[in-house]
Amino acid sequence: MPRYARAVALIAVLLLAQPVWAQRLRLVADGWPPFTDVTLVNGGLATDIVSTALARAGYASDFEQVPWARALKGVGDGHYDVLVNAWYDEARTQLGQFSAQYLVNRVRFIKRRDDAIDFQALEQLQDESIAVVRGYAYSTAFDQDAQLQKVPVHNFAMAVRMLVAKRVRLTLEDEYVARYYLARESPRVRNAVEFLGKPLSENSLHILVSLKNPEHAQIVADFDREIALMKADGSYAKLLKAHGM
Repeated sequence: MPRYARAVALIAVLLLAQPVWAQRLRLVADGWPPFTDVTLVNGGLATDIVSTALARAGYASDFEQVPWARALKGVGDGHYDVLVNAWYDEARTQLGQFSAQYLVNRVRFIKRRDDAIDFQALEQLQDESIAVVRGYAYSTAFDQDAQLQKVPVHNFAMAVRMLVAKRVRLTLEDEYVARYYLARESPRVRNAVEFLGKPLSENSLHILVSLKNPEHAQIVADFDREIALMKADGSYAKLLKAHGM
């Protein structure tokens, strides 16, 4: 075989040996540590799970962090392909196609470790002071319950320190978010509190793939398949552990 022909044949073999990548996807989310944040390893837990599953399915991706309203609008108009961190909402099905859930957000009450308080129904807590972050939505029932003694604070760090100082009896937060921030508190604060067993609410976390992307249904199917395989082969659990969860 002439030298030129051999070279062409070698190049063809090398090209065939490379993975066949589908389109490059534009991922977007707002800043929501530990789930999505450009300052965290691989963009945070949710971004890492999503980009890993998509990569296994053959999709390269780029991640951009923008305010929530811009992220949602960008998926709706096709500027972005995938919203990383979406709770299910019927209105959003006009913008994109939801995947199956890949994480669950559980809002849980937090108490002092030496306190015997329990939670089974909100009516039990009407005499208790509860630190809440201003502007935060916890659950419809909790947010609309005017009988609860809610103490507004600026952030979760302030809430948990007030709890330890016995200025309130409870606070509450998404479990993953709380664990992320508690890991950054002093041992005195971190070891003084614990979660109550029963969650206040649960919300499934999904990706939302823009309907403007003509392959949206295939992207969702590929993502769902790879998430299931990651859970089966242990790589999903490894990502949770790598992010301290």
